[in-house]
Amino acid sequence: MEDRRIYKANALIEAGYRLSVAEHRILLACISQVRRDSPITDEVLYTVRAKDIAERADISRQAAYQDLKAAADRLFERHVTVPYAPDGKAPVIRKFRWVQEAVYHESEGKVSIRLSKPVLPYLSQLTERFTVYQMDDVARMTSAHGIRLYELLVQWRGRGEREVEVGWLKRSFQLEGQYASIKD
Repeated sequence: MEDRRIYKANALIEAGYRLSVAEHRILLACISQVRRDSPITDEVLYTVRAKDIAERADISRQAAYQDLKAAADRLFERHVTVPYAPDGKAPVIRKFRWVQEAVYHESEGKVSIRLSKPVLPYLSQLTERFTVYQMDDVARMTSAHGIRLYELLVQWRGRGEREVEVGWLKRSFQLEGQYASIKD
C-alpha cells in the first residue's frame, strides 16, 4: 500500500465541522490524492475504493462497502466553517461545502468525489501555515473526534504543547450545547 500524506491549511484544521469516521476516511483519501506540484482544479474526480478503505482502516470489506455510499451521500451535504483565509492572515469566516459532486459506482464498490472550489486553496500549494501527516496515522481510528483532535495536536507537534479553551474545542467540533460537564 502506498504512503499517503495529508496536507491541510491550518485554517481548515481549526475550522468548525462535524464528520463521521467514514466521511473522514473518504475525504482524507481524496485529499491524499491532491497533487502538490501543480495548481489544483475543481475538475478532478478523486476515486476512493471500499477495498482500499478496508485495508487501511483494518475493517471488513463488507463494512467498508456498507459505509461508502451512505458516507459519500452525507459528505455531499456537509459544510465547513473556516475562521480565516488559507494563508492564515486574513480573519474571515467562510462557510462552504466539502464536495460538489459524489458519484457512487454501485457494482464497483467505489465513489468518485469532486471537491468544492472553495475548499481547494486550503489543500494545495501551501507554503506556510499548514499541517502535514500520514493518512495511516488516523486510518484505524474509530472516533471522528479522535481524528480531529489528532490533527489539532499534530499541528503544534514542533512546540511540544498546545492549550485550547473547551468552548473553542466545542465550537470547532460543532458540539455546542453538548457535554455540559468537563468530565464528559
